[in-house]
Amino acid sequence: MTGFLVVFESGLSQGAIYAAAAIALAMVWGAMGMLNMAQGAFLAVGGYASFAVVSTLGFPWWMGLPAAIIVGAFIGACLYYSTVKWMYRAPSYDTNIVIATVGVAIVVENGLLKIFTAYAKRQPFHVDGGILLDTVTLRYQTLINTAVALILMLVVAWLLNRTRTGTAIRAVSLDREAAELMGVSVQKIYLQSMVIAGAIAGASGVLLTSVIPMSPYVGHDALLKAAIICVIAGLGNIPAAFAAAFILAWVETSVSFLAGARFGFPALLLLVIIVLLWRPYGLFGRSQGGRV
Repeated sequence: MTGFLVVFESGLSQGAIYAAAAIALAMVWGAMGMLNMAQGAFLAVGGYASFAVVSTLGFPWWMGLPAAIIVGAFIGACLYYSTVKWMYRAPSYDTNIVIATVGVAIVVENGLLKIFTAYAKRQPFHVDGGILLDTVTLRYQTLINTAVALILMLVVAWLLNRTRTGTAIRAVSLDREAAELMGVSVQKIYLQSMVIAGAIAGASGVLLTSVIPMSPYVGHDALLKAAIICVIAGLGNIPAAFAAAFILAWVETSVSFLAGARFGFPALLLLVIIVLLWRPYGLFGRSQGGRV
C-alpha cells in the first residue's frame, strides 16, 4: 500500500507538470502545424517571471502564477512577430520553424543566464505541508499543480470549442487557404495561438519550478517529455495529451520505483516505439482529420 501511494503521489506531481507543458505544445501544433522547440525556454521564462515578481518586487507568492501567464503571453507574441510571421508561408515552413525556434531558445536561455546567473533558485510559488495518507504525504503543492493543469486544459478546451476565436483556430488548422477565402485572418489567428500557448507555457514553467530547482535550462527535460506525450496522444489532441501526461507519469514513476530511477525514461521511449508501431497516428489520434 505504501508503494502504491508513493507511485500515485509522484505520478500525480509529474503528470501535472507534463500535462501543462504538453497542452502548450499540442496547442501550437494543432493550430499551426508548428513544433515549437523554444517551449523549454518559455517554461524557464515563466519560472523566472514568478521569481522576479515575488522575490524581487515583493508581491504575494500566489501572484507568481498570473505574472508568469502574462509574461508567457508576451513572449509568445514576440516569437510570432520575430519569427513565425515571416516564415509560415514558406514552402519548408515545417522544417525551418524547428530550426528557427531552436535558435530562439538558445538566445532566451542565454539571456536568462546573463540576468539571473546559473545558480539554482527556489520558486516562491510553493506551499509546504500536505495530507498524510498512511505513511505517505500527499503534498499541497501537488494538489495545486494538478488543479492548475486541469484548469488550463478546461480553459483551452472551452476556448477551442465554445468561442468564435476557437472556431477560427480550428478552421485554419483544417485548411488555411479555405479559411482565408472565408475571411479569416490567418495572421491574427496565428498570433492569438502563439499568445495562448505562451501563456500556458509560462504557467507550466511555474508548476515545473515549484518542485525542482530553477535554472535557465530547466525546461529541456519537460520539452522532451511533452513531445513524447504529444506523439503518443496524437499530435494536436489537447484532451488526449492531458490524459496521456498522467498515464505516462505513472508509468515512469512505477518503473522507477520497481526497477530504479535510471529505467524510468527508457521505459517511456520503449512505450513510444510500441505505440507508433501499433498506431502511427498516436494512441488517441485519428488516421485522418484535422489537428485540433
